[in-house]
Amino acid sequence: MPIFSVITAVRDGRDAYLPEAYESVAGQRLPKGWSLQWLVQEDGKTGKPLDRLPDKPWISKDAGETGGSAQTRTLALQHAEGVLTRTLDAGDLFPDNATLARDIEALAANPDLGWTVAPGLELHLDGRLVPAPHDLLPGRLASGCLAASLRTGSMSLTGATATIYTELVVAHGGWPAIPSCEDAGPLLAAEAVVDGWVQEKPGGILRKRSTPPTTGPEHRHQRERERAVHIGVVLGRADAIRELGWRWQPSEPVTI
Repeated sequence: MPIFSVITAVRDGRDAYLPEAYESVAGQRLPKGWSLQWLVQEDGKTGKPLDRLPDKPWISKDAGETGGSAQTRTLALQHAEGVLTRTLDAGDLFPDNATLARDIEALAANPDLGWTVAPGLELHLDGRLVPAPHDLLPGRLASGCLAASLRTGSMSLTGATATIYTELVVAHGGWPAIPSCEDAGPLLAAEAVVDGWVQEKPGGILRKRSTPPTTGPEHRHQRERERAVHIGVVLGRADAIRELGWRWQPSEPVTI
């Protein structure tokens, strides 16, 4: 029976919405013959966030040394049993109960593809759901397109909605501990070696955090410079992978 693995990193004190994430994951309806594995990994060893969740056979709970979300996700990856993997932040939600099924269906219909990505919805503090900006049409997306869009300004779709073959995430070492680029890292690495699919419907409800206090131009410029460095690191890895000339194909394409 094929498995779909969902990885959630959570930290004590930032787990208020974890029960809502549980309901969202539990409500997913996968194609016949598929099962779900939810890996919830604490960034730290308090055990408190994990105690907020029921004990279910399809939920895997673990904890590790504090190191940030990228390290925490990568630690959870070693326990992923699924042929496909995606992440769900502890404060985020799936838009509907067919979110994961759509990714399975897209990859099953296109066995030469390695990943899917979808538009996001931003959940604002006042309860509004606002479409996140993107400019890509649904359908097949050639390798390198997302890297090109990030290089010219900002990536058109967030890596937080990406579903990738697990063996490909493992091959690229999981999530890079690069601030503000943790979601983009695995997706850019994957699209360096294989084409993907852009979903038409949203793939995630991404909770907007509170707006930081207004800062002066110098501080904003410093943040922009730091972000440019971080993006450069992630793009450099993707470019290096692409230049190897290696093209990836799934060893066992998903089926339904």
